[in-house]
Amino acid sequence: MTDEPLRATVSQRGVLFGPEGDVLVVRRASDDGWELPGGRLGAGEETVRGLRREVEEETGLDPSVAEPVHTYAWRSDGTGRGRFAVYYVCRVERRAVSLSPEHTEFDWLPPATAAERLSETQGVAVDRARTVVETDGRIRR
Repeated sequence: MTDEPLRATVSQRGVLFGPEGDVLVVRRASDDGWELPGGRLGAGEETVRGLRREVEEETGLDPSVAEPVHTYAWRSDGTGRGRFAVYYVCRVERRAVSLSPEHTEFDWLPPATAAERLSETQGVAVDRARTVVETDGRIRR
């Protein structure tokens, strides 16, 4: 641990639950890895607005966004630059996805299957989001 604070790029990702309770995962064009939709927050951009913008750009969907369910901070491999990710539980009313060129494929999966397909950190976010949805069931816009 160091006394120097982490200077980090902030990214946000949505755990998007569809009408039937499945979770949307997307495959990156850059390395074929699976991830949750989302991206970097712009300077001065409000957090929920930034997440909704990123999800719409990547999937064509307009999510209802609830509270954050997971956060994770790390240093990028090779560069040492800080990264900080915030994961939100979200709901969408439709399953018709229109992918951006950043992604090549998408899948709607049961939450447990989605968690297995993703990185460990994103899998934890899916598990926590599923708990919120099962406990509360409501997602605010």
